[in-house]
Amino acid sequence: MKSNNQDFRSFLSLLEAEQELVRARKDVGAEYELAGVAAKLDGKQAVLFEKVRGSRLAVACNVCGTPRRFYLAIAGKKAAQTSNVKKAIHARITEALGKLSEPAMAQGAAPFEKNLSKSLLDLPVVTHFEKDAGPFITSSIVFAKDQEKGNQNSSTHRLLRLDERHMAIRMVEGRHLHKCFTYARDHGEDLKVAITIGVHPAVSIAAAYQAAYGVDEMQIANTLLDGGLSLSKASYSQLNVPSHAEIVLEGRILKDRNQEEWMVEMLRTYDFKRKQPVFELEKIRFRDNAIYHDILPGYAEHRLLMGIPVEAKMYDYIKNVVPTTQAVHLTDGGSNWLAAVIQIKKRLEGEPKNALLAAFAAHPSLKMATVVDDDIDPADPVAVEYAVTTRCQADKGFMVIPNAKGSSLDPSSDQANLLTTKVGIDATATLLKAKERFEIARIPGEEKIKLGDYL
Repeated sequence: MKSNNQDFRSFLSLLEAEQELVRARKDVGAEYELAGVAAKLDGKQAVLFEKVRGSRLAVACNVCGTPRRFYLAIAGKKAAQTSNVKKAIHARITEALGKLSEPAMAQGAAPFEKNLSKSLLDLPVVTHFEKDAGPFITSSIVFAKDQEKGNQNSSTHRLLRLDERHMAIRMVEGRHLHKCFTYARDHGEDLKVAITIGVHPAVSIAAAYQAAYGVDEMQIANTLLDGGLSLSKASYSQLNVPSHAEIVLEGRILKDRNQEEWMVEMLRTYDFKRKQPVFELEKIRFRDNAIYHDILPGYAEHRLLMGIPVEAKMYDYIKNVVPTTQAVHLTDGGSNWLAAVIQIKKRLEGEPKNALLAAFAAHPSLKMATVVDDDIDPADPVAVEYAVTTRCQADKGFMVIPNAKGSSLDPSSDQANLLTTKVGIDATATLLKAKERFEIARIPGEEKIKLGDYL
């Protein structure tokens, strides 16, 4: 794999050098088998499948499947060893958002212009689960022109392959791509789009960040890559896409055709069936020896790519309301999406409630949030439960918000109307009692003791 330090294959090379990637040399099938192997490596190594039956392309999975690899993606070799990777990630994203910069336009033909296909069947699109509607592209970033603002939007969307030229595309109602599509449809037009597969993870992270309407996510990506992102104009759509993308699909989202689709989501449950618009392919361009990127739905890479940018957004939002906010953690039990723990250094009664309200405003899909003191590790579920049971009285510390806008993924909610009941928990020690009443006992010098010196 050649490397220019700003593309997908260069990041895979970095992972291999860091012993974070393994190669699967035995051929695998794209229906279930590939997903099964990737699941076995979940939370462990990234994997490059060198031989996928029926395809000339290699497939990479679990690429950003741990917080450390996520950090490597936005800090590269500069990623220092740190005891708090999440905190370092949030700081890096916050830094990037504070100094956005425009990517450069590349001169000459982009690497993805080397090869041409007219059929989606040439891609090793993976079928992941037994009840999926079919094979899904899961790492795709969709680029579209915002006719109202005049700028580009980029966001991640799943695509169900229907035949060699058509895919159903899932768009969350009200979000940016859906606004672009409805504007075009209401004006009697299809929406031209470009779709990339296999970009540097910093680009995927920027596309997953829920930026303010009108902000070009590629500015975020360029800053995360220290100004190293270059864009090229795709010939059919005239949209600017990363020059070193492994694969670029161009076509249009049809204004008058829908298709039923469903798949496994972040909660690792099957989403309900929806009628979604259909993408029609014009052409596929791809690099020599292109590498396809598959994200296993509901597993670590999917959850981290979606959740960590939202954590960073929540942290900044909550800290503006409660300046002593120390950390925000979207929990594994909440699929890194529905439940959060917020750590603050409490100064006043009432601050935890303000933090909870800010959290729900920053991340509308959030269903449950707990605020803890700064001596409680927000990533330790036992410590959080300890705080709830020893520092909270339900009649005072629980805040229930019925009929609030929530996540469409939660099967217990009113999914059709996006309504849920949210719960906020103030699990901080009251300031009306002596601090010593809540102090966790320590043994002086315990952290310095090495059992090998005694046993």
